[in-house]
Amino acid sequence: MTGFELYLSRNAKKFDDYLLTFFENGSHPDMDRYLYDPLRRFSDNAGKRHRPLICLLGCEAVGGDPQKAWPSAAAIEHFHTAALIHDDIEDSSLTRRDEPCMHITEGLGLAVNAGDLALALVCGTVIDDDGLEDDIKLRVLGELVAMTTRTIEGQALDIGWARDDRFDLSVADYLVMANHKTAFYSGAIPLAVGAMIGGGSETQVEALRDFGMASGLAFQIQDDVLNLVGTKESTKKDFRSDLTEGKRTLVAIHALQTSTRRERLLELLSSRPADAAQLQEIVDIMQAAGSIDYARDYARELIVGAKQRLKEAVPKSRARTLLLSMADFFVRRSS
Repeated sequence: MTGFELYLSRNAKKFDDYLLTFFENGSHPDMDRYLYDPLRRFSDNAGKRHRPLICLLGCEAVGGDPQKAWPSAAAIEHFHTAALIHDDIEDSSLTRRDEPCMHITEGLGLAVNAGDLALALVCGTVIDDDGLEDDIKLRVLGELVAMTTRTIEGQALDIGWARDDRFDLSVADYLVMANHKTAFYSGAIPLAVGAMIGGGSETQVEALRDFGMASGLAFQIQDDVLNLVGTKESTKKDFRSDLTEGKRTLVAIHALQTSTRRERLLELLSSRPADAAQLQEIVDIMQAAGSIDYARDYARELIVGAKQRLKEAVPKSRARTLLLSMADFFVRRSS
């Protein structure tokens, strides 16, 4: 287990408990039943909490008190909650973290509504934070608004390309989509916000932002690869769901550009198969084209450059060491 993984395992539960304080009861008993309880259950079925926890590391890395960044870190996780609830609806997903999606258990309308509340908590949490100076609060709010906008833009490309059966895409097109959909809110904004709250210089803020963009993009590329060939993923119901949902990944785009079996690959991808044999055939074609190795190498190269730039801008510390470990973890993880 890497140092970053240990950091996550030791701190995720404390942050879980903190997040639950935001899902209080409403002014009518049924608000709890139809809104706050579903959100609590969704939050309890937590991921690794890497986004809020790296926000705290960004604050610490520039010499700040990470406790001061907790509300802003929670705001980022509220956005993640909203994004997942809405993403499951947009992708017609059935499960999330091995549990039925909220729109399956609660119905479409209540799931949309719960996601909307989580989205409202993003800016509301920062506005209500008495521990932030007004000028920093405004900067953080600006970052969160930009983060929300960029992510929605990326989601529009992802959904639109799948809807319109677009295969006329380049690697550059994919990078725009993945940076917007994932890298801003999974890496760049959490670290930049943490550095701002910690009193970092503009150089440090931008260095951490750049590091977060690169590592966030690497995280998404590795996610795409794991959906195809991840060993632990093979027992999950959403294994290879990117192929069934028609996702345009770096692996798929590279294979369509380089494979000697492009027409067969295009035929299979266009049909959005759920059959295990057809899914395996797609993966075999991608493997033969070197596309999975290409994606892995691309992610590794991103991390190498990002780590070097971070070392040059941020002094050595426990937080910097953990962030460097995070970058390695993002491209080596198996689930």
